[in-house]
Parts: sequence; C-alpha cells; structure tokens
Amino acid sequence: MPAPTAKTTETSTDTSDVPQPSCRKTAAHALTIVRDGVITGEGPTTKGRIHFSRALDADDAAWCARILTAEAVVDQPVCRAEVEALFEIHDAAAERTDGGRFDDLLAKAVAHQTQPSTYYNALLEHCIDSTSKSATAKYQALAATAARAKLAGK
Repeated sequence: MPAPTAKTTETSTDTSDVPQPSCRKTAAHALTIVRDGVITGEGPTTKGRIHFSRALDADDAAWCARILTAEAVVDQPVCRAEVEALFEIHDAAAERTDGGRFDDLLAKAVAHQTQPSTYYNALLEHCIDSTSKSATAKYQALAATAARAKLAGK
C-alpha cells in the first residue's frame, strides 16, 4: 500500500473571482465580496480553507488589507463606501480569530477616510495629548476645527 501523500489545496490568495481594485468604487465592491464570504462561509475569498459562517479570521483581514492597499488605489483616500463595507463586515462577524487585525484596519480606514489634511493629524495629536478636556469636548473641538479647515481648503 503506498504511503499517503499530502493533498494540496487552493489557497485564499487566488484572486480570479475577486475584482482587482482599479478605483475606490471597485475596492468597495471587492470588500462586499469579502463580507459575503464572512456571512456565508462560502465564496471566492474562502476557497481552499475551512471557513465558518459569521466568522472573521486572519485571512479575511488580509483580504481587506490587500484590497485597501492595492496598487491602483493606494494613493487615493479611502471612500465612504469602503468604510461602510468594512462596518458591514464588522457587524457580520460574530466570531473573531484574527487577533485584532481587522479592528486595527477598520480604525485606520475610518481615520484615513475622515482625514481632510495633514493639519488634521496635528490637531488630533494635540487633542489626544491634552488632558484638560473630556473625550467628548475633545471630539467636538476636533470636529469643529476639522470642518473649518476643510472649508478653508487646508
């Protein structure tokens, strides 16, 4: 009897059924495909691996990272549709085995989408470092200053 051989499976890096982002609109669409895979446990982002429905694992987080940082869109700000798709993925995942990678990616995407300029970064750091205001007051001051900066074209 011949010795058993290891069976190779197709990995989740096969991108044939997932559109490669050419703009932020197609990136948002690709994220909805990841969302569908998280919800059903099936689809192109789950090929070749065991994936339970309503579960988010490190491969799902890696798919999202690849989509958001694709060469065609890496120099463009994250759009609202992408952030909404990420929140849908977040809401769909009842079980997490990604070690917090997706939550980190979500937070960075939201910050990137809402960031009107580098001025915002400096303002955010100032508000975080300031201990004299409550978190709500910091947020309100940040939002007001960011809105003024956006209107001023900074």
